[in-house]
Amino acid sequence: MSDIVFNDKPTTTFWIVSGAALTWNLFGLMIYIMTVTETPEGYAAQGYTAEQIEFILATPAWATAAFAIAVNAGALASLFLLLRKAWAAPMFIFSLAAILVLNVNNFILNDTVAVLGVVPVYIQSAIFLVGVFLVWYSRATRSRGWLT
Repeated sequence: MSDIVFNDKPTTTFWIVSGAALTWNLFGLMIYIMTVTETPEGYAAQGYTAEQIEFILATPAWATAAFAIAVNAGALASLFLLLRKAWAAPMFIFSLAAILVLNVNNFILNDTVAVLGVVPVYIQSAIFLVGVFLVWYSRATRSRGWLT
């Protein structure tokens, strides 16, 4: 990357993307909290079958930890982005790495599609693509001199 500063004043788009990134990651944090605090009865009330509930509750601790890391690192990275701190880029990379670890559990070690259907594939694909975009965007804004 070049150390050339193109313009040290971020655009309106920067603030919109940064705010959207924080909103996205806070939503992910909310989903994480709902997931780890949900009871089998709660899942049943939502229409999950006994097999699906058993599958969800059998998630290994390391995968749950990857989920926690992904959403917390993403929220922190988004906050760094809003504060125009260069730590945003490495934190987004850390978050993306945790997303990949979680996906290893979901789609390589377990047959999530067979139990929960294809919807998790779409959701995780969107999460991965947003993660890739945020890594790229934070690195691009850093190279423009908007992050210190």
